[in-house]
Amino acid sequence: MKIILLYGGQSAEHEVSILSAFSVLNAIYYNYYQVQLVYITKEGQWLKGPLLTEKPASKEVLSLTVSNGGQPGETYGELIMPCQIKETNAIVFPLLHGPNGEDGTIQGFLETIDVPYVGAGVLTSACGMDKITTKYLLQAAGIPQVPFVPVLKNQWKENPKKIFEQCEGSLLYPMFVKPANMGSSVGISKAENREELQLALEEAYRYDTRAVIEQGIEAREIEVAILGNEDVRTTMAGEIVKDVAFYDYNSKYIDNNITMAIPAQIPDEVQVKAQEYAKLAYTMIGGSGLSRCDFFLTSKNELFLNELNTMPGFTQFSMYPALWEATGLQYGDLIEELIQLGLNRYEQRQKFLVKL
Repeated sequence: MKIILLYGGQSAEHEVSILSAFSVLNAIYYNYYQVQLVYITKEGQWLKGPLLTEKPASKEVLSLTVSNGGQPGETYGELIMPCQIKETNAIVFPLLHGPNGEDGTIQGFLETIDVPYVGAGVLTSACGMDKITTKYLLQAAGIPQVPFVPVLKNQWKENPKKIFEQCEGSLLYPMFVKPANMGSSVGISKAENREELQLALEEAYRYDTRAVIEQGIEAREIEVAILGNEDVRTTMAGEIVKDVAFYDYNSKYIDNNITMAIPAQIPDEVQVKAQEYAKLAYTMIGGSGLSRCDFFLTSKNELFLNELNTMPGFTQFSMYPALWEATGLQYGDLIEELIQLGLNRYEQRQKFLVKL
């Protein structure tokens, strides 16, 4: 069987996708699969790369260009139309993060051309990617979260003073400002006063026309990994051990100065509650395949669900595969299970389609 590894993309998380793709390539069971590389450039071109039958020697194999040009470290890729990725006896692994990757757009395309793929479906991906929508769904499920204020860009332009008063009337500084549709801490800023709040909103609107402002709290960050379709399993919680107040994109993926504690050193009742909330949130948005559920935990052991990530990072520094490995599911076995879940979801969806 062939795995079509789809990576890159036009979002600000392009480089994270490449890191994830390389980690996955090194864990796939090549005695069962071949891997077809398909790279989406920052300009939106789709390049079909080499067919891999063994682990790549280096990450350079992922750096596809339309023409070789004789540059060292570059690999030739054939320019293709997106629909040309469809093959028989193949499944797509869309290792794309951010907009046009995990927001339902690529999932809708793959369903339109009728190919199985790994991960959540269209609606789940769209809801999980949009922080504002996720928060309203969590509210409906009765899952605790920090206070928040959604702010549209046109609202901000029309009356900045009103937005300031609304935020300061319901939230306390510090506040965290986030683009509604972005991940990996891209575009997120911490605001300690009104001037910083204005700058933070301007930064968030570089990535989206919708932003969410959240109440900042003193809390630990714990995460639970989720796996399954109808039969949903969760790991014990792991913790991001911080030595600074806020980890931005560079801290996570460039400097790599994050320490993970697995399992998190928390009371048993908090572990159980985190797993219950993670499973409930996953079910609420119609999850399938995988997700990572992120929480804030205060010194009083109050638990707040922060977000649900439907295509978490798969890099060597990522919490999701590390949590499953600590549970006893090795990286290669995890990928195998995700492939089977994707195939099962595809088969189930075929049964629901109208047959002429």
